[in-house]
Amino acid sequence: MLPFRQGPVMTQIRLIGFDADDTLWQNETFFRLTQDRFEALLADYAAPDHLHERLITAERRNVGQYGFGVKGFVLSMIETAIEVTEGRVPATVIAELMAAGREMLAHPIHLLPHAREAVQLAADRGARVVLITKGDLLDQERKLAQSGLGDLFHAVEIVSDKRAEVYARLFQRHGVTGADAMMLGNSLKSDVLPVIETGGWGVHVPHALTWALEHAEAPLDHPRFAELPDLSGLADLLARLDP
Repeated sequence: MLPFRQGPVMTQIRLIGFDADDTLWQNETFFRLTQDRFEALLADYAAPDHLHERLITAERRNVGQYGFGVKGFVLSMIETAIEVTEGRVPATVIAELMAAGREMLAHPIHLLPHAREAVQLAADRGARVVLITKGDLLDQERKLAQSGLGDLFHAVEIVSDKRAEVYARLFQRHGVTGADAMMLGNSLKSDVLPVIETGGWGVHVPHALTWALEHAEAPLDHPRFAELPDLSGLADLLARLDP
């Protein structure tokens, strides 16, 4: 894994954006644990692989209506449970799935390694530091408050989706263009590719687990793509791009 893809040096990075879930703190781990619980509850009706495929299909179908986050995930689990049992799913199973969702929404935040140091470094360099995340508003606000990182950000942007036009409007609102911006995140689809499309730097910081709907191919030959093993590599990357 290369920490930096050689390309033209940027003379000034005026905005540094950070994704939240699975970039600054753990998130997908808790979804996977809940999915295991879902599969165990419905083991008498379908095999785990089949349940997994049906759940992904439901999430893909529903994300446009329910959005990203725990609530949409729980609704998709309930919908899948009704489908695979042909409407015979016990009320106790529905209750357990709802309880699992409430547990996810109350789970303590676990910062990922080097998260605080990376955000502090970005702030110390004088760039505008912005948290850019998608998902349920209340849940994301809760996680940010528990993270202890809130005071390090100049702004927090909780968006319904991460597309190039969303980033372009966001950058404009903060007084920069894509060419002045860098975004760090674990999702190639949401954090890297659309930012590169605006003319900015997309920095991939992989997480061990990635939601199926976030999979995409890395633009390895693009001059404004970089990949870091973890957030500890940000200082070296910025030194190379914005000395």
